Amino acid sequence: MLDKLQNLDDKYEELGQMLADPEVLGNPEELRKTAKARADLEDVVMAWRQYKKSSEELDDAKMMLAEDLDDDMAQMVKEEIKELSAAVDALEHEINVLLLPKDPNDERNVIVEVRAGTGGDEAALFAADLYKMYVRYAEKQGWKVDVMNSNETDGGGYKEVTFMIIGKGAYSKLKFESGVHRVQRVPATEASGRIHTSAATVAVLPEADDVEVHIEAKDLRIDVFCSSGPGGQSVNTTKSAARVTHIPTGLVVSCQDEKSQQMNKEKAIKVLKSRLYEKMMEEQHGEEAALRRSMIGSGDRSERIRTYNFPQGRITDHRINLTTHRLEQTLMGDLDELIEALVSTDQARKLKQAAEEVEA
Repeated sequence: MLDKLQNLDDKYEELGQMLADPEVLGNPEELRKTAKARADLEDVVMAWRQYKKSSEELDDAKMMLAEDLDDDMAQMVKEEIKELSAAVDALEHEINVLLLPKDPNDERNVIVEVRAGTGGDEAALFAADLYKMYVRYAEKQGWKVDVMNSNETDGGGYKEVTFMIIGKGAYSKLKFESGVHRVQRVPATEASGRIHTSAATVAVLPEADDVEVHIEAKDLRIDVFCSSGPGGQSVNTTKSAARVTHIPTGLVVSCQDEKSQQMNKEKAIKVLKSRLYEKMMEEQHGEEAALRRSMIGSGDRSERIRTYNFPQGRITDHRINLTTHRLEQTLMGDLDELIEALVSTDQARKLKQAAEEVEA
């Protein structure tokens, strides 16, 4: 592994020199590729250099301890060895994580679909809570949110809402949000104070580009209709909303949030491409994709990846058996604790798998 890391360091230096080459500087596409390749290596190379430095300092400290030292100096060196050993171990773990194969979709924007499941109006209100939670999280990250389509209810909830989050690394952070989210709380309309259980489903799709998913015009059926507001009432008399059907797969996407029919068509096709891209990825990665699809489920209240318990102010992620009592903060967009725990669990699984492959 050490040879591999040194080779990456050498490649990083070579790419740095290429960025000063007049031929590369004069070719915008080549310059972009070279800069990206160097940026992709930066984290692991910096960790490797710090690892080498700390390892050398640790070796020097151990050699010093072997010398004839007075008690105070020996104690100081022992403390230094303890600190350096911990630093070396931490850097080794960091490097192993950085060397794991990267999900090619991690840096992409995402399209998020939130749908009310079982629970009637309460499920629709919870879907709205989840939508607001993701919007607040995106804002904290400095990302942009663009609503693609929404179907509101009279009570201020959503039967469904589809939106794009535009920001570097959005998919890497949000991909574990796909699944059934369950809420337990007393609805505002519940006079007896009885706790109700409702559910909403979340699907997180990486944005697909035109190169990866090409759609023939003959494969699309596009219908236009008047936009509707809460409760289904018409909000305008012009046919600005668009419904796009992909004939070969039967996938249907509707968009009505824009006043322009053309913009609604474009947004619907963008969502359709992401769904087709996910379908293509599922077919390529059969078993893993089946597991991911099972996470989304049907929206039934008995299926869940996460439970939001309002009476106890508690959130439990059932996949990793993590419980926090930060319900209010989480719904305000503070998702870092949950997301970091999910990412760490995924990294640990991949590290274990990589170790088993090496042993085999």
